[in-house]
Amino acid sequence: MGLSGTVRRGTPIAEAQGLTTAEPYSADRTWFSRSPRRVRDRRWRGRISGEECAGDRERGVVNVRFARRAMRSHTMSYNGERPRLPPFPPDYRASGVLLHVTSLPSRYGVGDVGPAALEWIDRLRDAGQAWWQALPLGPTGYGDSPYQPQSSFAGNEILISPDWLIEDGLLRARDVESRAFSATAVDYDAVIPFKRRALEAASANFRAGVRPDLRGSFEAFCAEHGHWLEDYALFRALKRRYEGRHYLEWPGELVERVPAALAQAGRDLASEVEQIRFAQFLLFRQAERLKAHAHANGVRLIGDLPFFVSPDSSDVWANPELFLLDAHHRPRFVAGVPPDYFSSDGQLWGNPVYDWDALRRTGYRWCIDRLRALLVHVDAIRLDHFRGFAGAWHVPAKASTARSGQWIPGPGAAFFSAVQKELGALRFIAEDLGLITPDVHALRDQFHLPGTRVLQFAFDGHPDNPHLPDNYVVNAVVYTGTHDNPTTRGWYEDLPDDQRRELRRYLERRGTEGGEAASSLIRLAWSSVAALAIAPLQDVLNLGKEARMNVPGRAGANWRWRCTEEMLSVSAFEWLQELTTASHRGGAP
Repeated sequence: MGLSGTVRRGTPIAEAQGLTTAEPYSADRTWFSRSPRRVRDRRWRGRISGEECAGDRERGVVNVRFARRAMRSHTMSYNGERPRLPPFPPDYRASGVLLHVTSLPSRYGVGDVGPAALEWIDRLRDAGQAWWQALPLGPTGYGDSPYQPQSSFAGNEILISPDWLIEDGLLRARDVESRAFSATAVDYDAVIPFKRRALEAASANFRAGVRPDLRGSFEAFCAEHGHWLEDYALFRALKRRYEGRHYLEWPGELVERVPAALAQAGRDLASEVEQIRFAQFLLFRQAERLKAHAHANGVRLIGDLPFFVSPDSSDVWANPELFLLDAHHRPRFVAGVPPDYFSSDGQLWGNPVYDWDALRRTGYRWCIDRLRALLVHVDAIRLDHFRGFAGAWHVPAKASTARSGQWIPGPGAAFFSAVQKELGALRFIAEDLGLITPDVHALRDQFHLPGTRVLQFAFDGHPDNPHLPDNYVVNAVVYTGTHDNPTTRGWYEDLPDDQRRELRRYLERRGTEGGEAASSLIRLAWSSVAALAIAPLQDVLNLGKEARMNVPGRAGANWRWRCTEEMLSVSAFEWLQELTTASHRGGAP
């Protein structure tokens, strides 16, 4: 096999999410409970070897015109029928690309939901891709991590497109004359104040009478989303007043949410509160335009919902009764994971944990509202840390390590039954990575949720590894890597020799050997029986370590990678389109 280029062993634990997927296997492991017979019976389905792909190309079967006709047909089918959403039917085969919105090209220092996002959807359409997956889109706080949002309901204001604000007449071009931003990395310290000034100008123009036709829509938006918007807007205004300090460091009457103190703060900060509400209105309005464009072009959107919430968020501040807090609103327990092969002390994440008894008494109303809010913008949701619904590791808040924690049951089937009753179809993908026990798989399978498989975790030499394609079921989503993994090129560079040999043997047996490591794993994912195959854009472009999105456990310098227009070459997407067509992943059964 001619694997070349840069491929590295991936960080086996994604510490930000407690992923322990790559730990050694043993006879008593509880990763999965499928019978060997069922595994063997599935191996042949959907196989497509490298030789078959090459032969099709040589015969001219796979070409751009054919794929575009197929995609036009797929788009018409999508517009005329209900789209195929999780759980996936047995005959469904599709593919997509993982790319966070902030990574899109833009002259404003960070990707947004404007013109560049529409062009990205057009690229996906032309490449035959049916899905675009992004990371969480909430307003980031500590470390600029999308998994530590300041609200489960609000969107990140830096994703608002200045170009569309100019188009709307709310800004003038000179209001956002671009400074010299990096084209390859997000400088949040520069971008956040730049975007804030632009939004302040847009809000001032609106208050001055520009676009009076939007006034009714804005007021309707505020009324519809008031159940979270009022608390969020006041929370953000107070954060600014108190220079970003944790809300527990605010005056006691605000921490305790004394009604008179909240009312006075609302009056004092009325202008700031109005501006924050208006920014959310603008973002939701632009996001609606983006989703409509995606649907018109046969592309569906996968959102990402963190399981836990940030300790310094409007979620906790406004709803303390839903979390296990003490009399001073400080967490009694924090989330983490127990000691394992990689960490003798376990991991402390610091997130407050839910009071599931309190949530159950409300019919899980807040949780369901949280899901409903995200489904406004996307077609399916990746449920981060899915194992938390079966049970989570609770650690006493004052503990110095996670050793003293214990497993506390989650809401289990009662939660998903309530969600199903309220929302109907469960349009979810279970991120079932980490320390997985049979109850987690049982919960996933009871509600027919597709699970997650990651090829970078597959090649430890154990034939029962659930990340090996031989062991997949159809109702699953396979990734070459995730946002917490290195790029596949970087992974291979650091991969130990024994795992390189195992990878090479496996690819040779599957008939997908040859070429760079990234393209080999993409071919392997696309040829698998999994209903949906997804690759990060970095792997599609065969980028190295410089393009990694996140290094779990590293403080700073994460979530910054951006692609440029020059990176989005036609050749890379033509190759993906040909592979998608040859793999019969057009998105329609």
